[in-house]
Amino acid sequence: MSRFCYGAKLTPESDGGWVVTLRDIPEAITQGDDVESALGEASDCLEEAIAARIDDQREIPIPSILTEDEYKVYLPIQTALKASVYLAMKESTLSKVQLASLLNVDEKEVRRILDPHHRTKLPTIERALEALGQQISLTINSTHS
Repeated sequence: MSRFCYGAKLTPESDGGWVVTLRDIPEAITQGDDVESALGEASDCLEEAIAARIDDQREIPIPSILTEDEYKVYLPIQTALKASVYLAMKESTLSKVQLASLLNVDEKEVRRILDPHHRTKLPTIERALEALGQQISLTINSTHS
């Protein structure tokens, strides 16, 4: 399983629909009328939960191994890339000012790179990750398996 793919459990509601929980992200709880909409809501909920963890400078847990009763929920790519920058910065212990200096940009630009709600161009994220000793690797998985 990938670094940003979490297991979601769907529990049927008595009046119809599904409640979705993510074992590794306990604050991520949502619901949907059917399985498809519940999983779509789970992706949105996961994105907001990870964004809040970045904003609050909290841990982003490594996903647990999927159990038989869980569905895969992927973090949207833009947020996954920003979370990767966030994790690489924590690992390197570089400050925002130090990373800005390495990138030859203003510190505000690094804050934007780390802001999960700010759209950052891919080359900018790539440069930040490279400065932190990381490289983007892409894997495409079939949704039909």
